[in-house]
Amino acid sequence: MQTIKPQDAGFDSDRLSRISAWMDRYVEDCKYPGSSLLIARGGQEVYFNASGRRNIAADLPFERDTVARIYSMTKPITTVAAMTLVEQGVFHLDAPVSEFLPAFRDMTALVPGAERLDQVEPCASPTIHQLMTHTSGLSYPFNPGVLSREMDEQKIMFGPNQGRLADMADRLGELPLAFRPGTRWEYSVGIDVLGRVIEVVSGQSLDRFLADTILDPLGMTETRFRVPEGTGNRFASLYTPLAGSAMDLNAVEKSADPLRLTDEAGSSPFETAEMYSGGGGLVGTIDDYMAFVEMLRRGGAFDGGRILSPHTLGFMMRNHLPGDIASMGPQSFAEQPMEGMGFGLGGSVVLDPGRVRSPGSIGDFSWGGMASTFFWIDPVLDLSVVLFTQLSPSSSYPARPQLKALVHGALVR
Repeated sequence: MQTIKPQDAGFDSDRLSRISAWMDRYVEDCKYPGSSLLIARGGQEVYFNASGRRNIAADLPFERDTVARIYSMTKPITTVAAMTLVEQGVFHLDAPVSEFLPAFRDMTALVPGAERLDQVEPCASPTIHQLMTHTSGLSYPFNPGVLSREMDEQKIMFGPNQGRLADMADRLGELPLAFRPGTRWEYSVGIDVLGRVIEVVSGQSLDRFLADTILDPLGMTETRFRVPEGTGNRFASLYTPLAGSAMDLNAVEKSADPLRLTDEAGSSPFETAEMYSGGGGLVGTIDDYMAFVEMLRRGGAFDGGRILSPHTLGFMMRNHLPGDIASMGPQSFAEQPMEGMGFGLGGSVVLDPGRVRSPGSIGDFSWGGMASTFFWIDPVLDLSVVLFTQLSPSSSYPARPQLKALVHGALVR
């Protein structure tokens, strides 16, 4: 992207400087080890800043070329990849998952109020659309409920060192759903199952399909399921304020060290990853991810061609739920607020900024990752914003609404 002066893009430079001070405070207060932020307006870069360290013990700075775990910010990429197949007529959104994955035939769902795994009733197989919108009846081990506990006990999670995607999807299909598909919203491994569907219909592994379809065309050469060779210590360490697992969203016990090291270069499973988790497995750089975000903002186009039609992107970034997320009785964690927030295909959509209680525009499209990374596109203000850091879980601090308030506070036209 071309870089322009912030004032030429409608920003007040003095107000924009509040962002760097805010980023520094997060480091000084031991909330984040370090972070980087990239802001573009109208496809032109107006702001970049990095603060703190990517590796505290080695005193290595968080920089523009730092490689980070993006976790659930993988989901929009996988969903876009699936939509390229929809555009080709390979499958349609109402197709049942069982059409591609036999393990999802003869499905059952837990009855309302179930307390045991055997309290089930027959139900339809979830559809591709329900996978994309988290209305499939699937869940995550860190959510509350009977299914989540069973997933946790059986270690059904799509981590980088947990085997093959095909095997994990089949194991998941043997369990009942948390609810009948389409009746509720619950954040889930649905996009991981979608990744397996992509493999089946394309005849390629998910890593190869994403590289051929999205990553390589967009020049995202450092975004992969496995840390690229030669990255070395540019791969950031991961920290947590929790005493136990960095992925335990229900944990209340804090560590004596608010930045306890939990994963680092040289011993990270992301350096030897074998699982291609379409829901949370990619690592990459902030410029790589901005290339993807800018493709979304431009309606599927990039300088070398086109990933999707603008009509398909417009369809993806509108609300696909009957109302907001809150109206669908969620009992799960989510990367975004639920009141006033709808959900499209692969990301959330602001329906009412007032009810979200965070500055923004109607139609803002966004998502985040477990390590507190975040992006949003504002179609009204023509903004693209990407935040990188490496602190898990992402619910630890209210950085995302604070950042939106800072960015909107710096915009004067």
